[in-house]
Amino acid sequence: MISKAETPSAETRSRTGTRRVRVGVVQMSAGDASREANVDRAVSGIREAAKQGAELVCLQELFATPYFCQVESAELFDLAEPVDGPTNSAVARAAKEAKVSVLSSFFERRAPGLYHNTALLFGPSGESLGMYRKMHIPDDPQYYEKFYFTPGDLGFVSLRAGQINVGPLVCWDQWYPEAARLTALAGAELLLYPTAIGWLPQDKPVYGKDQLNAWQTMQRSHAIANGVFVVVANRIGVEKSPAGEIEFWGHSFICDPYGKVIAEADESASVLVAECDLGLIEQARRGWPFLRDRRIDAYGGLERRFGRTP
Repeated sequence: MISKAETPSAETRSRTGTRRVRVGVVQMSAGDASREANVDRAVSGIREAAKQGAELVCLQELFATPYFCQVESAELFDLAEPVDGPTNSAVARAAKEAKVSVLSSFFERRAPGLYHNTALLFGPSGESLGMYRKMHIPDDPQYYEKFYFTPGDLGFVSLRAGQINVGPLVCWDQWYPEAARLTALAGAELLLYPTAIGWLPQDKPVYGKDQLNAWQTMQRSHAIANGVFVVVANRIGVEKSPAGEIEFWGHSFICDPYGKVIAEADESASVLVAECDLGLIEQARRGWPFLRDRRIDAYGGLERRFGRTP
């Protein structure tokens, strides 16, 4: 499925200016193929997004391999790569060939025994524009990420890609308003979330619809609260492991600073491309001046795990 956003009206264009960027999302399965085949799928998605006019493309979390965190196994650390490993080298070449910026996601081998879940932004010449290491690391049934990933140590960042400011975050980060806020305060105009989230078989019949709705609602709220665009790339397909299976639910989407979904995939392989009118950021923040009215003098309690000041 390929979905495109509507073109902003003439009234909107005159009110907000003309600074726009076309953003692409590649949604694909990754559990039934080799690393090389998965990377080839991602590269094909980058090319397709570029054909549709995308200037910035977001890939899904850990797209090069099956979601290996369903089990804890020391042998699976062998899947990790250095920053300049084959996965990112292929993405860099694709970015240069298609003349687009691309947010890649990979299992980073930083040093022996030290690994991260990392997003790396490439520019249209294949150059590295910076990286982000996933800060929030889950530890749930079949999402045993704490076994594999050291929490990020780069903080929340905004990376410059041409004339736009990109804020990379990764999957579990998407549930935390603090992460979205700090990334927006760093200057990000678009929050990009490479993601791998789905249903466990026992959960889908009872909670499936509500879980999907909560996931999308939470991220749309980040767009509204911060006056930014949000771009989410999730994987699809059923991936089995000795621990069971996960059905990744797809539904990658792009929403504007009002929380309006302007492009959304279903549960099939998809390339989304939407035009993001960055003038809407100014418009939204003027109408809803949340950043102006923040009580920065009163938020010291956020540094505590729980409880309040005596």
